[in-house]
Amino acid sequence: MWPFKRKTEIETRASGTGYTAQIMAARESYISGVSGIGELTATVQSCVSLWENGLSYADVTGTDLLSRHVMAMAGRALALRGECVFLLRETGLVPAVDWELATRDGTPTAYRLTIPEAGGGRTETALAAEVLHFRHGSDVGTPYLGAAPLRRASLTAGLLQTIEAALSEVYQNAPIGSQIVPMPEMPQTDMDAMARGFRGNRGRVLIRESVNVSAAGGPAPAQDWKSADVTPDLSRAMTKQSLDAARDAICAVFGVLPGLMNSATTGPMVREAQRHLGGWMLQPLAMRMAEECSAKLGADVMIDIMRPTQAYDVGGRARALSTVIEAMARAKELQLTPAEVNTAMTLVNWGPNDNAA
Repeated sequence: MWPFKRKTEIETRASGTGYTAQIMAARESYISGVSGIGELTATVQSCVSLWENGLSYADVTGTDLLSRHVMAMAGRALALRGECVFLLRETGLVPAVDWELATRDGTPTAYRLTIPEAGGGRTETALAAEVLHFRHGSDVGTPYLGAAPLRRASLTAGLLQTIEAALSEVYQNAPIGSQIVPMPEMPQTDMDAMARGFRGNRGRVLIRESVNVSAAGGPAPAQDWKSADVTPDLSRAMTKQSLDAARDAICAVFGVLPGLMNSATTGPMVREAQRHLGGWMLQPLAMRMAEECSAKLGADVMIDIMRPTQAYDVGGRARALSTVIEAMARAKELQLTPAEVNTAMTLVNWGPNDNAA
């Protein structure tokens, strides 16, 4: 029976862990990382600025390619996208706006890069040795891709965006500050004229004549001029508590202590937030970037975040230095040998081979 076939062919489909599923999962991870759900909120942009300025302020040794502008672009891309790609050229590093890659054993081997230009982007192919690929938050299933902090906290970012969108709609459309004043029965034109009289005399004493009338089977109440406020009560929706909780969760995802955004923050709390951001987020990220640069540039590259940003306890270091100097002077008075000093320092995990780690 044309055009139908007599023999039914077995339809072959891809498995859930096949190549197509992996490509779809990787593409979904890329899209959800730059979906724009929470990127436009002030909280996210504040955290992104801390990443951007913190990396641009770093001390880079071993190469001149990582300029402050390049580090700032890398910090912003890592915060919003989770990864950043630069093409190595003699003139410097060329950023890529989009890329596709080929891997072997989970390691990138070649890239097809889209280079941004003023008149339109161009595509260029390069080997992995010609590309600096900085990644943050890589997953076991896709070790060659990065993940933005917001992608790992999409529920919190979506909640923050939903609350802010709802509040903006309320302030735009809700009758905030409006009141309803009962009026005696009169033509619509007279009511409009009286309403314009109320609106055009703000701050003045308004005198209007009112009479109690009978309508709809009964007399009007005596307090017929008592106004009724129609401003929505947002306190019962707990918008402030929800907004604060979502904001604190997003700050924590970016490595920023939520207390830094508190209006009652003091100086010690600000310094502790700087130490936490530098020690537990930016410096490990900078070390991974330094490893990538060392492997691709053939030089020992080091990126230091802690010293320029002074993300450490200055007073504690000063006290520790004073104690160490006093201990060295005391050891010199007692005529201790260097081996004996090292033995004593090893006991407190300061000496060589102290097995502290």
